[in-house]
Amino acid sequence: MFNSDKHDLEKVSADSNVGPLPEKFSSNDIETFDHTESDAKYGTTQRGLKSRHIQLIALGGCIGTGLFVGTGATLSTTGPAPLFMSFVVISGLVWVVMQTLGEMSAYIPTSGSSVPLFVKRYVEPSLAFAAGWNYWYAYAMLVASEVSASAVIIDYWSNPVPVAVWLTIVLVTIVMLNIFVVSWYGESEFWFASIKIIGILGLIVLGVVLFFGGGPNHDRLGFRYWQKPGAFIPFAAPGNTGKFLAFWTALVKSGFAFILSPELIVLAAGETEAPRRNIPKAAKRFVYRLMVFYIVGTLVITVIVASNDDLLLQGVNSGESNAGASPFVIGIKRAGIRTLDHIINAVILTSAWSAGNSFMFAGSRSLYSLALNGQAPKIFRTCNKHGVPYMCVAVTSLLACLVYLSVSGGSANVFQWFVNLTTISGYIAWIILLIAYLRFRRALEYNGILHQRPYKSPGQPYVTYVALGFLIVLTLTNGFQVFFPGKFTVSSFLAAYITLPIVIVLYLGHKIWFRTPLFLRVHKIDVYTGKDEADRLEETDVPPVPKNVMQKIWFWIA
Repeated sequence: MFNSDKHDLEKVSADSNVGPLPEKFSSNDIETFDHTESDAKYGTTQRGLKSRHIQLIALGGCIGTGLFVGTGATLSTTGPAPLFMSFVVISGLVWVVMQTLGEMSAYIPTSGSSVPLFVKRYVEPSLAFAAGWNYWYAYAMLVASEVSASAVIIDYWSNPVPVAVWLTIVLVTIVMLNIFVVSWYGESEFWFASIKIIGILGLIVLGVVLFFGGGPNHDRLGFRYWQKPGAFIPFAAPGNTGKFLAFWTALVKSGFAFILSPELIVLAAGETEAPRRNIPKAAKRFVYRLMVFYIVGTLVITVIVASNDDLLLQGVNSGESNAGASPFVIGIKRAGIRTLDHIINAVILTSAWSAGNSFMFAGSRSLYSLALNGQAPKIFRTCNKHGVPYMCVAVTSLLACLVYLSVSGGSANVFQWFVNLTTISGYIAWIILLIAYLRFRRALEYNGILHQRPYKSPGQPYVTYVALGFLIVLTLTNGFQVFFPGKFTVSSFLAAYITLPIVIVLYLGHKIWFRTPLFLRVHKIDVYTGKDEADRLEETDVPPVPKNVMQKIWFWIA
């Protein structure tokens, strides 16, 4: 897929926005990057996502069961303080990931844009191959986890309908929204995300009311549950050591609520209108999502629910019929507010459905990007007349059918398996992404065009180095709990670490077979192909001008 293209480079060097190629740099030395061949045969994706779609996807696209359901098991295992602190720390890491993605995807927002595309372009092909298949597998597992969690949530209501029926309804709906027109996905996510955002804001307001005793029973909660049963539940050891291990356990588990959600922006870049305007806009506002939805939302959970509440989801050991209740729902029920718990449970069900919808989009576009890069069979490049890679959607759906393990294994059990499997995959993906960003930045510096980035995130590259080191430690300690006496099980060990050897085998196998370099030398990294097209697209973009105050507010949001 990499080839020398002197004509392309001469054309780019003539562009006034790019400037001449450096003298130390020969066009014959550059590994140009082009995946436009045979578009007439296979079709291509289309820019069907509007500004309001991309902004709402960024704000609420992947807010799902990690926040609404997964926090229950973490709270009951570690206590409120570790849960809250872990969400603050992971939010910081995810903010760095989002900023690096914003820079790279706004620079050249090409069709089939994805993290593996960046890795192949700025690092080397073997690592891109391993990263691409890891992404696809992780997204398919995330679809399965959200569908499985839907069954957990539905289980809050006693009903005679078999679990398999609910799983089928949710999964088929997700496939239908992704298989036809990309604007269907965008429109559905716009409304799904709107419901989630309104729901979370309502829950935050409710938490404040209950904190001050404004509930039906006028019981002022304050930080009662931080005092009794306590802020920490020591893990595996007494005293401060146990408290630290509880925090680290929460840190590992909390990653699931965030995992691979920032990548939705880059995957949508090639199908977004005015990407140079909308992607930086989404990246900048991502911090509000982290602060309001995740950090404040988690604080509300620790205020309204005790860590020893017998209704909380108790990890893989839970077998009760009401185990699917979210900690938000439990808190409302304990406050004595009638009917609202059912309404919120329905909102949470919508959130799981929505997150599964987003992950299906992400998984299919990851596989499509692999095909464009020549790292998956060409059949996966096939798009229908509406620009949807339907073969990728179909295959991703097949892997997501692993969710039917819930029928025999129990929805709560299977949900926890998917949580463990996807969290480690996400950490590995972010490590590779940050390496790619550092190489991207180094190549821009070498060519003297670092200042031409359409979006410049603060604190770079220092925050990336810090996040990279922290993620490596998190990945290596992801399953540390299984090494304590009496904690080891084969299934837990495999769920925590099996992705690591799989990625290594993919990487080494590709490298040995194709004899790829350890890294692309910086003077061979192509930072030009596609840039002139993106520049021209930016020049023709006419931002909407608000005519009144309401439009000004709306344009700020969307």
